[in-house]
Amino acid sequence: MNRARHSKRTEHRATMREFNETIIEVEQDGTPSGQPLGISHAASRCGELFARYKERNMPAFIGYLPFGFPDTELSLEAFRTMVDNGVDIVEIGLPYSDPVMDGPVIQAASQIALRNGERIADVFRAVETVANAGGIPLIMSYWNLIFHYGVERFAADFANAGGAGLITPDLIPDEAGEWIEASDRHGLDRIFLVSPDSTDERLRIVAKNARGFVYAASRMGVTGERDTINASPERLVARARAAGAQNVCVGIGVSTPQQGATVGQYADGVIVGSALVHTLLDDQGDVKDPVQGMGALANTTASLAEAIHHCRL
Repeated sequence: MNRARHSKRTEHRATMREFNETIIEVEQDGTPSGQPLGISHAASRCGELFARYKERNMPAFIGYLPFGFPDTELSLEAFRTMVDNGVDIVEIGLPYSDPVMDGPVIQAASQIALRNGERIADVFRAVETVANAGGIPLIMSYWNLIFHYGVERFAADFANAGGAGLITPDLIPDEAGEWIEASDRHGLDRIFLVSPDSTDERLRIVAKNARGFVYAASRMGVTGERDTINASPERLVARARAAGAQNVCVGIGVSTPQQGATVGQYADGVIVGSALVHTLLDDQGDVKDPVQGMGALANTTASLAEAIHHCRL
């Protein structure tokens, strides 16, 4: 292992653990001033991370993997590997039988997880794993899973496990009243999606109701690795900020360190999913040997983290 890279990883892990401990202390000490009554006064861990990174002029690295892939224990190891190699915020995917927005790589991984019998209640183990490793845990889920589990029950269980927020690709703020109330009660971030086709009014509604950050899908359509990233994400980020979004992160299509560095020039965070999932699969779409898979995941994560974190230097 490159000695300089190892030193940077060690420093990054220590910084993230110190940061998370600071946020927990803020949440326990009381209520910051300036927030309306009825709204959770717990600090947004994502928001606080972005504020700290803006002071250092660096974007955050958000990495996605579905829970239960390749199996439960290996997925927990994979989440730890991601944090150990530079991921700041871990997006834990809840496998779903009809993932209409997911590309073929993530769909294949989700099907493997579903065959392993993963349930929504099991995902909180992954949340605890990420939090204990020093990362910020988010869950990405289609709304139907949360609705059937119970919105209040999910918010309480998620917060108790150390969760920071929920990404809901198929839920819009107009229909999210129950979730907005529950997330406020339990101090959870709520991340809604926008796309290049979103109107200015839609951007304003999302910016007003989001907490933590706004997820800017770089293009319409399903997730997946792309050879190139077009110019529309930068315009979308600018439009979202003009609409009032404090933090905007870009996902869908980022797969190489160069692409991550390009997006990191203007986004508050860079989201990578399919490229990380792909490290655990061979060319035929079968699960790799665990040692090979974890090694590939570590190397890819470290390369992306270095490019993203240092793209503005």
